[in-house]
Amino acid sequence: MKKSVLSLLLGLCVLLSGCGGRAVKSRILDFSRDLREREQLSFTADIRAEYPEKRSEFSLSYEADESGETMRVLEPELIRGIGAHLAPGSSTLEYDGMILDLGPLDPNGLSPLTALPLLVDTLKNGHLDSTWEEGGQPAAKLIRDDTLSVQVWFSPETMTPVRAELSSGDTVKLFCELSDWS
Repeated sequence: MKKSVLSLLLGLCVLLSGCGGRAVKSRILDFSRDLREREQLSFTADIRAEYPEKRSEFSLSYEADESGETMRVLEPELIRGIGAHLAPGSSTLEYDGMILDLGPLDPNGLSPLTALPLLVDTLKNGHLDSTWEEGGQPAAKLIRDDTLSVQVWFSPETMTPVRAELSSGDTVKLFCELSDWS
């Protein structure tokens, strides 16, 4: 009797966890579709870049519209206002009068200034590898290509990203805290 009740409870747990996983997956796929249909997007990101021998921290604003994507440094104060623009169909960033070269985090050009366009592109077009809930937050791992993957955590109420980690290979290179998503 105890074995059959235990088996039944175990089976119920498996079924319930599968239903929760499908709900998270559905919400994330809906978010991705809505993001692809948007004409404008803006948010703020606090970024921590992990270089082999140093750590760099920035606050950036991100805006996207029909003219492309624009990032502006909010912090540190010393370089506040420096911006970069990525035009649609282009693969190069245009900087506002000054070049801020921190060096890439990987051989494919991952850097703090390319992080946000890569994050948004992965949220729109990445392959949904896995979903889960962590501390009540829906989360997902998205694969952009053979070199970049993104783990992202969403607000359970608004289903907007609140945190992301960009990985090159198996190593997390960039940590992002996201806010003011609109």
